[in-house]
Amino acid sequence: MTAERRRAKEEVAAASSSSPAPQASEAQRRCAAAQRILVVGIGGGGDVAGALACAEAARALGTDAVVGGLTWERRPVDPLPGPRRLDEISGATPLHAAVALATPQTTGPGDFRFCEADMSAFLGEPVVLVDPTPGPAAVAAGLDAAAAHLECDLVVLLDVGGDVLAHGHEPGLASPLADATVLAAAPAMRTATLGVVFGIGCDGELTPAEVLERLDEVAAAGGDLGDLPLPAASLQRVEAALEHVTTEASAMAVRCARGETGRAAIRGGRRTVPLTADGGRLVCFDPAVAIRSAARLALAVAGASSLEDAQQILTGLGVRTELDYERDAAAAQSAS
Repeated sequence: MTAERRRAKEEVAAASSSSPAPQASEAQRRCAAAQRILVVGIGGGGDVAGALACAEAARALGTDAVVGGLTWERRPVDPLPGPRRLDEISGATPLHAAVALATPQTTGPGDFRFCEADMSAFLGEPVVLVDPTPGPAAVAAGLDAAAAHLECDLVVLLDVGGDVLAHGHEPGLASPLADATVLAAAPAMRTATLGVVFGIGCDGELTPAEVLERLDEVAAAGGDLGDLPLPAASLQRVEAALEHVTTEASAMAVRCARGETGRAAIRGGRRTVPLTADGGRLVCFDPAVAIRSAARLALAVAGASSLEDAQQILTGLGVRTELDYERDAAAAQSAS
């Protein structure tokens, strides 16, 4: 098509033909202008379901999309601390040292199934798996390789909850390592990138108010790209996927998008999350600007040579991570 993808699909179909005609957001224009988008859930576990929400929003703009996630599963699924290296995974097709394509047969040690394998079974197509172990530079090269292989000209890095923008001191912060490591890859990529927060506050870590403050910081630095609308048909597709892919935070985000409010329990009742109108938004930002402003942890680990190096950097800053929790839990289990 081109001619800037037919003027960003006629300025996003005249901003969805309301009257008076609203302005399409910059995120809508970028997604509409793309040939194909790769959307990666960067928080591990069920973030691939949140990635599907963004992919469906892109499809509603007329742009094809592929989804992906990380090789880092929740502890109830994979008891080994940290993400799985690609050489520990069966039934995946490597594209790069840090990236592979998952199928419904993709498993980890002990034959556990990745959320991405369940998503692949639901979609009937391969799903991208990113191993953050080699660190930001390798992740950047791997995402570029995946984008080239899949003919994608835009890579979306999506976090469910919003802790990707954490400063590091927030009381509820529990899993900053994966988000920071993958977001830190963005400035090194050749492929264009877009950052997205879906489900503001829905992971039980940063509060909605904290996430909105961080987004305001990004906006003040010039990195606000607006929202991507999430049509009802897109929500239905994500809800259908949730019958196959186990996730709590992404499911909370969908409930917010459906208009639910109040509080809901997650993590077996250990945490509750507020369901708000903001929780149902796909809020988009420029990753490089976010790293220079609110996303202080991504800035801190940008030069890390590996995930372990990133872990040591955050430890030095006094930030406890999901890897600390998993290692402590594994040590306690082996001692009992």
